[in-house]
Amino acid sequence: MATERGRGDAARERRRERREHARDGLSERLEEAAERLRTERPERSSERAKASVALGASALARPRVRLDQPRPARRRLLPEYDPEAFGRLSERVARFLGTGRFIVWMTLVIVVWVLWNIFAPDHLRFDQYPFIFLTLMLSLQASYAAPLILLAQNRQDDRDRVNLEQDRKQNERSIADTEYLTREIAALRMGLGEVATRDWIRSEFQDLIKEMDERRLFPGESDEGDR
Repeated sequence: MATERGRGDAARERRRERREHARDGLSERLEEAAERLRTERPERSSERAKASVALGASALARPRVRLDQPRPARRRLLPEYDPEAFGRLSERVARFLGTGRFIVWMTLVIVVWVLWNIFAPDHLRFDQYPFIFLTLMLSLQASYAAPLILLAQNRQDDRDRVNLEQDRKQNERSIADTEYLTREIAALRMGLGEVATRDWIRSEFQDLIKEMDERRLFPGESDEGDR
């Protein structure tokens, strides 16, 4: 029993010592962390001050943006061109491609090309059979002709759209003018219905003339009738 009690006391002592060592180690770590914070705070404050000074200097060096002036044009990497001039050129090319002259000239060039590279001397031939260079040239011509034709069609569609819009507005104005004239004519007819017409005035004059003639022919009867 005594030995067991001694062992229990020894175990308690060891636990107590371990706890004290852990507390001492924790306190030492806390003191080291506090010391690090004390040393790092001035450095951080100095870095923040330097950063604020740098930001202020950059803000002063940066040019102010004027809101009352237009922004300068940005530089473009691609070359600038006039879309209207390019569109007119595409329309001319597309118009020429759609003519019989172009078909005739292209046929002549192809025939001369093929005949020259077949019957010409070997040292003068520049495109042997199967005429790969000719195929390449025709492919390039087709690859450029298709976008030019599409561009010309788009411009024509835009013009047609504008013309249709103008025609629609013109038709609306014409309809409005016609309706206005119709209402005015109807109002004039209604007003003329209450005005003495030429036929009515003529009939009245004829009645007066007849009455005057009767008085001239029969003056006595006319006097008695008046009485």
